[in-house]
Amino acid sequence: MTTISEVSLSPKEIRKLIRDGEFKRPTSGAAAGYVQANLAILPKEYAFDFLLFCQRNPKPCPVVEVLEPGQVEVSVTAPSSDIRTDVPLYHVYENGKLSAEISNLTDLWKPDFVSFLLGCSFSFESALINNGIRLPHFESGTNVSMYITNIPTVPAGPFSGPMVVSMRSIPQEKVVRAVQVTSRFPGVHGSPIHIGNPSAIGITNLSQPDFGDPTVIKEGEVPVFWACGVTPQSVAMSSKPPIMVTHAPGHMFITDMKDEDYSVL
Repeated sequence: MTTISEVSLSPKEIRKLIRDGEFKRPTSGAAAGYVQANLAILPKEYAFDFLLFCQRNPKPCPVVEVLEPGQVEVSVTAPSSDIRTDVPLYHVYENGKLSAEISNLTDLWKPDFVSFLLGCSFSFESALINNGIRLPHFESGTNVSMYITNIPTVPAGPFSGPMVVSMRSIPQEKVVRAVQVTSRFPGVHGSPIHIGNPSAIGITNLSQPDFGDPTVIKEGEVPVFWACGVTPQSVAMSSKPPIMVTHAPGHMFITDMKDEDYSVL
């Protein structure tokens, strides 16, 4: 569970805790008010096609920063950081299969790796809370529920696959406000892509998310779905590149950028 002190720590302080192995949990609520980012790392030969994939699919894959081959410092949005150590948990996919969960990439790192930082919906959660919309996973320190849908992404080169969404259970009378609030943040997924009936987007059982923790939907609440930056992990499983490294779902890279820096209104 994210503590009050962790909410108030700066991104640099949280990254140091992560680097030192003292913060190993999902990052929802940590360094509140700062942009969190999804991560995808690929060999240089796949970088252009993946960048094109992100450009064609800006809703699930909004680009925050792209590093040069071999670069480890996220120099624009998080100076003095190290992409190899500053994520609480990494996933390694080899030929479409999850082959490892590791706490740092120091031994795995290659000089041709290109890192992509993609916008994360954790970044608009503070705005939702500030508008009176409670988020139980935020309060309890559990992970948001994420699902693989039947919504196809637009292919680019070898990359294709279904979109992943995150789901938050919103009181019915606050759904419109949730749409209004999150639409201000297109750089971190923006407004929902679906509201209500989960089967319409290929989700058969809300109590069994593909990633993250289950969410209890209470009476009077509506499931609301946002495009999710875990989509590259779905793409890795579908497209089977020789290697793709990502964050473990919910375990984000925290930048020095304020959420409001990505607000358009």
